Amino acid sequence: MAIPKFQDFLYPFLLQLKDKDVSTKEMKEILTKHFGLSDEDCMLKTKGGSLYQLDDRIGWVRQWLRRALFIEIPQKGIYRITQRGKEYLDTHSDLRQTDLMEYPEYAEYAGSPQEKKSEKKEETEPATEELTPTEQLEAAMKKIDDDLAADILQKARDMSPAKFEQLVLDLLLAMGYGGSNKDLAKVTPVSHDNGVDGIIPEDALGLDKIYIQAKRYKEGAPVHKPEIQQFIGALSEQKASKGVFVTTSTFTQGARESVSKATSKIVLIDGIALAKYMIEFNVGVSTRKTYEVKRIDTDYFEE
Repeated sequence: MAIPKFQDFLYPFLLQLKDKDVSTKEMKEILTKHFGLSDEDCMLKTKGGSLYQLDDRIGWVRQWLRRALFIEIPQKGIYRITQRGKEYLDTHSDLRQTDLMEYPEYAEYAGSPQEKKSEKKEETEPATEELTPTEQLEAAMKKIDDDLAADILQKARDMSPAKFEQLVLDLLLAMGYGGSNKDLAKVTPVSHDNGVDGIIPEDALGLDKIYIQAKRYKEGAPVHKPEIQQFIGALSEQKASKGVFVTTSTFTQGARESVSKATSKIVLIDGIALAKYMIEFNVGVSTRKTYEVKRIDTDYFEE
């Protein structure tokens, strides 16, 4: 038999979490039994041939339910239902994307307006069938990257402070800072950091240095003005002219205003930008599949 359609997995997945946490392995076994899938079914791959259909469906179900705040992942490979998810199960016997769209967090993620349309028709993004194949591909890639960024950010928040500082250093090296003197890039010891978590040469000759501050803050806990002012003071003590402040959260307006008034050149990188840079410069990610978009070579056909 064929693997059930993707949305058919939503409700069974959530239902398994009603009374207990479930691991990724257990969820796969439960859903395989629930749908009566054979070993051959479980070996079916996506059209691209790089993923098993079952794993792909389970992975996207996890993302959708997580975006709708129906589930959470308290630790690696463990799924837990939230209060919102429990309340949904108490009053529903099915779950489709249209149901998830009723929740603003998911609606925002899916790229649709959170508010209901007014009686006067408003302009919205074109429906999928109105897009060209190229536009559909680009939209799909954006959604995949957005999901990857969310996972990266969660992993970064779960890191130890020392590991996160090394991650930031690795990212700056991948971006081209440090030149050939990569050995000069270093994480400063905790007992002697003086408000600086890392140092990296700006160029191959090491003529100038960039000082780094890395803060692993949870979502909803932004970096405030005092933390930025402390970093500015640390740069001043080092007689440094350049710094990078990286966080897994966001920066308040006051924090950004402090940077604009500082004599040192300071770049702020929030959680969203951090995840996107990691994807762009291949830090903490790997390429699973490459899709080539080809066009006709008109020169070849000319006589």
